[in-house]
Amino acid sequence: MKATILNAPRDIRVEDVPDPTIVKPTDAVVRVTAACVCGSDLWPYRGINDVTEPTRIGHEFVGIVEEVGAEVRGLRQGDFVVAPFMYSDNTCPHCRVGIQSRCSSGGFWGSTDRDGAMVDGGQGEYVRVPLADGTLVSTREVPDDSLVPSLLSLSDVMGTGWHAAVASGVQEGDTVVVVGDGAVGLSGVLAAARMGAERIIAMSRHEARQRIAREFGATDIVEVRGDDAVNAVKELTDGVGADAVLECVGTNESMSTAIAAARPGATVGYVGVPHGIEYPVRDLFVRNVGIAGGIAPARQYLPQLRDDVLSGAINPGLVFDLEVPLAEVAEGYAAMDERRAVKSLVRP
Repeated sequence: MKATILNAPRDIRVEDVPDPTIVKPTDAVVRVTAACVCGSDLWPYRGINDVTEPTRIGHEFVGIVEEVGAEVRGLRQGDFVVAPFMYSDNTCPHCRVGIQSRCSSGGFWGSTDRDGAMVDGGQGEYVRVPLADGTLVSTREVPDDSLVPSLLSLSDVMGTGWHAAVASGVQEGDTVVVVGDGAVGLSGVLAAARMGAERIIAMSRHEARQRIAREFGATDIVEVRGDDAVNAVKELTDGVGADAVLECVGTNESMSTAIAAARPGATVGYVGVPHGIEYPVRDLFVRNVGIAGGIAPARQYLPQLRDDVLSGAINPGLVFDLEVPLAEVAEGYAAMDERRAVKSLVRP
């Protein structure tokens, strides 16, 4: 089959790799019908995260179940499924409290499992899915193609934006600040709106992203950064600050802005992969500002968000503004790297 390989920084190729097969009785093989490029894929793509050898890449995909192992009970051939960005058994102690991102038996796409068997990356034609019953969420019937982008977003970005809103404690009537205008930040805007926030302040300097933010429920846009952004939030909130802040970038600047924009007693929900962050512990202590979040347990939120997409309550697929065939996946990476696209959808 064809699959995407990151060989070195900015060296993305589509290469022939072995077709996946059932290795364990709890496996499934899924034919990928849509995948995408994630903002977190750009860290190794840009060389910020080390790339030491050719690596399968891609952790967001939807598709059709082609084959199931003998012990798979909840899935059948022909099911349309959404795969969260990590696989999990959904039964271990961590999964049972809703933190499937720390599953005792789980792992990441594009690497080997705990027994050394290859787990394919999502940006390819097929994927071997370990722990299929605990990982995949089915719609049973194949959905209309117009719903595929929104269902695909549930693999990661919508669930991650939702986790930021959950971690920050968004409540009905709140004023919420969202730091970051990538697909996760925009999904955070949508999540806050769905949870009943009255005012949502999105930080964005890009007109196309501002349009999506407003469509998702943003009431205000802040186009500046750093201290100027914090001052703008204070001005919009009569000097109080935000009831909840969603940090969706992962840099020290974005986290500093998020913390400073929070009102006393508020919580910053962070889901941006941390790079060089230093916490102002004394300031957090003095103002009683909390920090919560981490790797989103996308599997936990998938059933609810799937139903919201199928009912038409949310349309998170609007974050996809570029679609490329698998053969041109390198362009999908370049467009996101150069900020010509918010998020690239890939069709095998």
